[in-house]
Amino acid sequence: MNIIFKQLINLCYIGCLFFSWSVHAQTILDGRVSVDFSSNWKFRKYDDSVGRIAKQQQQTVNLPHSWNITDVMDDTPGYYRGATQYQNTLRWKTSWQNKRIVLHVGAANQEALILVNGKEVKAHRGGYTAFHVDITDYLHRKENARNTIAIQVTNRFNQDIAPLSGDFTFFGGIYRKVSLLLLDQIHFADPVYGSSGLRVNAKVDAGVNATINLDGAIQNASASQQAVVIETTLVDADGVTIKTVRQKENLKPHAGHNFRLDMSQIKQPRLWSPDVPYLYRLITRIYDSKGRQLDHLDNSVGFRWFSFDPEKGFFLNGKALKLIGASRHQDFKGMANAVPDVLQIQDLVKLKSMGGNFLRVAHYPQDPAILKACDSLGILASVEIPLVNEITESPAFAEHSFQMQKEMIRQYFNHPSIIIWGYMNEIFLRPHFPKDKDRQEKYFKSVVSLAQQLEKLTRNEDSTRYTMIANHGNFELYHRTGLTKIPMLVGWNLYPGWYGGKIADFGRQLEHIHQQLPDKPLLVTEYGADADYRIQASKPIRFDKSIEYAVLYHQGYLNDILQKSFVSGGAAWNLSDFNSETREESMPHINTKGLLTWDRKEKNTYFLYQAYLRPEPFIKIGVTHGKKWGVRTDADSALIGSGSLQLPIFSNADSVELLLDDVSLGARKPVDRMIIWPLSLSRGSHVVKAMAFHNGKLSVMDESMLDCEVLPYDLKKDKNWKELRINVGDNREYIDSMGNRWFPDQPYERGSWGYVKGEKYRLKNTGRENLGTDVNIRGTEDDPLFQTQLQGLESYRFDLPQGDYEIELLFAELDGPNIKKNLLYDLDQREKKQEEKGIDRVFDIRIGDDVLATDLNVLREVGAFRVLRRKFSTKVHDGRSLAISFIPKKGEPMLNAIRLKKINQSVNP
Repeated sequence: MNIIFKQLINLCYIGCLFFSWSVHAQTILDGRVSVDFSSNWKFRKYDDSVGRIAKQQQQTVNLPHSWNITDVMDDTPGYYRGATQYQNTLRWKTSWQNKRIVLHVGAANQEALILVNGKEVKAHRGGYTAFHVDITDYLHRKENARNTIAIQVTNRFNQDIAPLSGDFTFFGGIYRKVSLLLLDQIHFADPVYGSSGLRVNAKVDAGVNATINLDGAIQNASASQQAVVIETTLVDADGVTIKTVRQKENLKPHAGHNFRLDMSQIKQPRLWSPDVPYLYRLITRIYDSKGRQLDHLDNSVGFRWFSFDPEKGFFLNGKALKLIGASRHQDFKGMANAVPDVLQIQDLVKLKSMGGNFLRVAHYPQDPAILKACDSLGILASVEIPLVNEITESPAFAEHSFQMQKEMIRQYFNHPSIIIWGYMNEIFLRPHFPKDKDRQEKYFKSVVSLAQQLEKLTRNEDSTRYTMIANHGNFELYHRTGLTKIPMLVGWNLYPGWYGGKIADFGRQLEHIHQQLPDKPLLVTEYGADADYRIQASKPIRFDKSIEYAVLYHQGYLNDILQKSFVSGGAAWNLSDFNSETREESMPHINTKGLLTWDRKEKNTYFLYQAYLRPEPFIKIGVTHGKKWGVRTDADSALIGSGSLQLPIFSNADSVELLLDDVSLGARKPVDRMIIWPLSLSRGSHVVKAMAFHNGKLSVMDESMLDCEVLPYDLKKDKNWKELRINVGDNREYIDSMGNRWFPDQPYERGSWGYVKGEKYRLKNTGRENLGTDVNIRGTEDDPLFQTQLQGLESYRFDLPQGDYEIELLFAELDGPNIKKNLLYDLDQREKKQEEKGIDRVFDIRIGDDVLATDLNVLREVGAFRVLRRKFSTKVHDGRSLAISFIPKKGEPMLNAIRLKKINQSVNP
């Protein structure tokens, strides 16, 4: 890891250098200078009502910036997808007089127009690649002259620009860095595709000899013909010069010039790999006839060769290597997609620490910092353009797709970590013309034709890497239409055991695909299960959103991917949770399939991958995201105030010994890199220590403090409980937004507590197991509490000691109309409503003769899928139970959750 650590330090140092420059205090040096231009932009949204920029909405922002940080998380469906403007002032300096000023925009989603002093300079379409433009001739070039730079940006739906739809949010904004490049009249340039203007193609012959082929583009903006020298120097990781090559070029005035420069006979280079990601530096300079440096570019070079075999998988530098890692979306909690480089690099550090060696950059090109980190850390990568779900059959859509693909390849070509270029993802997931089969077949042919053109373009642009299309599980459709024959390898997004079927079906599906496509390399590009970190289940089932089911799911998938030699590798979906505004489910607007949370906290699924993938001895005690661990008692519990807990432990050890409060509980062997250790624990804090043994010797250990909350079975005998929180109608534990644990429901038994009669709410005709509704509950962050309920219950009973208690009842009507406006990119702008009408249920709530609520109608009071809370105080007398009765008047009573809190406990129970 020494090389990796050194290269990470260099990566951070380069980033710090970039931000050290200031527009207002700049020393101009020979050659290229990059100036940060990210501060003090005036941002305004476009006011559709008056057809102009709305001044009242102006605010000062720093870049990167997105205008969709908050509206993608609120309870109102949809988010702002429209026009905006960013504006800044640039003061001219006389020291810039002989420079070309190039404005570089890292990314703006998704259409941008640059204006300088009111004049349109450049338009760019596509929200995930960089673009730049020479603005020199549009500037007022007198000392301290004021220049207005405006960038108009919209993330509106445009049928001619991908993506058209997707299970992710199309955040608007200038969400990557903006800079000014101060360049000599002669400089490297690629004004059309936004690259640096220099392509570095490093080749190695079985590790013996290497060559570097440089293809470059130079711009001569001067009025005279110029003779220049191109010099490129290869330097190793210690700064030692390996080789220098020079070449003369003659440049015509006001013209671009292409050149080719080769560096050969590089003897026995050190190879780049995930274990040793050795990087050289290639410094390429332009000198004029007097030896003055005019421009320079610095690129990392990694020497490696690779191949995919349809039977044996992936090979790097002549050795078999299973590609295992994750896909990644770029957004972060509270930041949308405007994420600083340092946080993005941390994602890659976590992927490497997980034991991963592969990143699928999905579903669009991401910040160059991501690929730089892959280069430095030794993570192989695929990168793709955002043709997701569907296409538009128009020449403009095709041309924009071609432009995106070229921009992606040319801007990211020099990264040795990249081994795959992709250009379509699940493109038949939303096939057009479902009611016109003949027309639909023409649509399929249009998709295939576009794929063929993109394939040809990609191979012409780069013959050194593989091409890929990622398909969803409808193998017959992709194969019948011929889409599987086009790319060099095929990725498959497979979810047996989640959206349908069983986990065991995954291996059989892989075998079927391989049998049908025996000559095509296979990569599993997506697989995953929702893992809401707030939900735990002692008996996990498909679609319960629990961490425990996700662990079972990933165990099954990892076993098949690792064991089947024809599977080149797999990328878990996803490295972290990410925003998808249209989603509802247990955590509205968030896809929770990540191994990390949206703010990048590790889930137990992440620890499972560490146990599978890390080569050194590893052990980790599982975590809970609540304030305390939940311990539940039952009628057979031997000790009052004690109960059972299933403690997960993840390890690659031969055996694990567990100590509880310094007392050994013996040793166990991990099964599929995991042990579920049953513990008997009392209320309070306990120390557990897990010790991993390899070959009979202690290799590594982990220690954790378990602060335990006990849910009593007998509320009279256990006198130390303070509050009960019950998730009614649910089999799962839930941790609320305050960190409090809500325990599963149970039927009433004498001497305990629970519900009397009632049926658990279940969605009808879903074709999958479910717990309650998957609709967003308005007015709360704790949706799982309100998405399950009991209907038709008679009462909820607690056998209690005498004393004063507070009761809180939580309701949400789940059998009501769910009105949801279509998003801006939905061509059908009519408001849609569920077919079912709301159930007008009315009931009273009583405790004995005390009436707590009369004619309660949740639908009438707050509407469907909205929160209603009712809080009451009551007294329990000696020998009596607390029975909360629900008396129906119309329809069936219902209850979603209940909280019982001690107020004052009598001394003489």
